[in-house]
Amino acid sequence: MLAPAGPAPPVSRCQDMKNWVVAFLVAFHQNKQLIGDRGLLPCRTYLQSVQRHFGGRVSWDALSYAPTVLWLLDWSHMDANLDALALLGLGISSFILVSGCANMVLMAALWVLYMSLVNVGQIWYSFGWESQLLETGFLGIFLCPLWTLSALPRGTPTSRVVVWGFRWLIFRIMLGAGLIKIRGDRCWRDLTCMDFHYETQPVPNPVAYFLHRSPWWFHRFETLSNHFLELVVPFFIFLGRRMCIVHGALQVLFQVVLIISGNLSFLNWLTIVPSLACFDDATLGGLFPSGPGRLKDQVLKIQEEEARGPGAPRTRGRVARGMVNLALGVLVAWLSIPVVLNLLSPRQVMNSSFNPLRIVNTYGAFGSITRERTEVILQGTASANASAPDATWEDYEFKCKPGDLRRHPCLISPYHHRLDWLMWFAAFQTYEHNEWVIHLAGKLLANDAQALSLLARNPFEGRDPPRWVRGEHYSPEPPQPDVSGEWTPAPLAIHGACRNAEGPCENKLV
Repeated sequence: MLAPAGPAPPVSRCQDMKNWVVAFLVAFHQNKQLIGDRGLLPCRTYLQSVQRHFGGRVSWDALSYAPTVLWLLDWSHMDANLDALALLGLGISSFILVSGCANMVLMAALWVLYMSLVNVGQIWYSFGWESQLLETGFLGIFLCPLWTLSALPRGTPTSRVVVWGFRWLIFRIMLGAGLIKIRGDRCWRDLTCMDFHYETQPVPNPVAYFLHRSPWWFHRFETLSNHFLELVVPFFIFLGRRMCIVHGALQVLFQVVLIISGNLSFLNWLTIVPSLACFDDATLGGLFPSGPGRLKDQVLKIQEEEARGPGAPRTRGRVARGMVNLALGVLVAWLSIPVVLNLLSPRQVMNSSFNPLRIVNTYGAFGSITRERTEVILQGTASANASAPDATWEDYEFKCKPGDLRRHPCLISPYHHRLDWLMWFAAFQTYEHNEWVIHLAGKLLANDAQALSLLARNPFEGRDPPRWVRGEHYSPEPPQPDVSGEWTPAPLAIHGACRNAEGPCENKLV
């Protein structure tokens, strides 16, 4: 039975399970290539380094530093271990999504499985939505009964502690995102950031092209609206039921707009989940079909029974449940202390955690905006002399990252390609700051099939591997759709290499 101010478990659970399914699907498709035995950054090597740091054994300190069930498994079959964790999580989350039934055991299993992957994922799992999924999933454990599998557990009313845990989460997500912008890039203060955002975001989608070409006044309106939604609206949560509902509606609408305008993985889909805690039964009742035996009818009958009767007896289970919820509230409050201090600090950091279990975290997004899009284009050549003027360089194409300007932007959210995202960050730095770029180049030189499965096109497929590989910085204009719907390339400027037409191309990695 739901508390009057509680979110409807079938709604929030369904939305949350979609995120779990996508997260484990991404893990299953990409983990072996990224952190497997022959991956770009093998997690076995990472665990061995943690083990050496703490005296060469699997100690409590090592477990606390990197909590993962992989410590307990056989490392000689790490690919199989990673697949097993991902498939088990995918199976559990799919079952809950389809059946609508969950309990604390299954929800805790999802949380442990994904935490085990995140804590060995290194830079590939460094995105803010990983910690956000774990925090959301941890709170979701306490929405469910301990053992019972039911879409409407009568003996487990939604705890107000859990409801306010979700509200506290969405408050920190939005306020953290707003503060990091105001304290960060000047363009957020002079209202010009949206002039650049759609073009320079990590993986633009087709809609971003048209939004980028909106008039200047529309971009100013977007920036002001962003500040209002992230810096003012979060406080609506504490202003009573009606304002809390207004907050939830505005944040859900805001996340839908962000989903439409960019490929931001499952971040915005995930942010909708705690926003649902701002609604109550009366508000969400219209989402459920009416009729005898339907979920809405069952809820109404339970409400009528409780209104007529003296109330459920205080059984041992209810007392224990109350104590668990109280302990949860104390834990979240305690772990929130450094998070609140971070929000108040002028040196605010975003998307980090102060505890290895990632139960309460800091959040933020786009604290700085780049003014010009730069892409690292990886190329290979079969020529013996890479510096020869007649050396033919062929491009590798990524699955979603902009590259070939004749290819239209992709539409992939809530799924995402981790390598494509990291290539966006690599464009801001040199390869010395990104060890994995060297490893990727080595895989390309070997025509490694596993690593190349992360790419959309290998120009050396079915041929001998390249003799040389390089990466160059390009600053492209986005492709433009013509009247037929085809995307045509705009002029391309080359930065750094090949400026002198009379001399050879400079052989740089990035």
